[in-house]
Amino acid sequence: MPRHQTPAQRETVERVMHEFKHGELKTAHGKRKVRNPKQAIAIALHEAGASREESEVENKRNLRRTKRKSEAKHYEERAKAIVASHQPPESKVSLPIHSMR
Repeated sequence: MPRHQTPAQRETVERVMHEFKHGELKTAHGKRKVRNPKQAIAIALHEAGASREESEVENKRNLRRTKRKSEAKHYEERAKAIVASHQPPESKVSLPIHSMR
């Protein structure tokens, strides 16, 4: 782990460790949950582009990919909220009751 992390790297590591603590962090294939804290740390550093085991080029690529994914997720959530707020409220239309003749 590098001595100094950029704010984006720090934020990514915090997010991944939060997922781990809440049991939401999954393996690369997305089928099994991560239960080993050391594996969670390795995943966090990899996603943040702060791994000692990878080259600078790979680390930069990983951080860019993580930023793109988080921005896309943020915009998607934001778009859903905007669409939901612009929907007119469903009015309860009462149908006229016809009297029996």
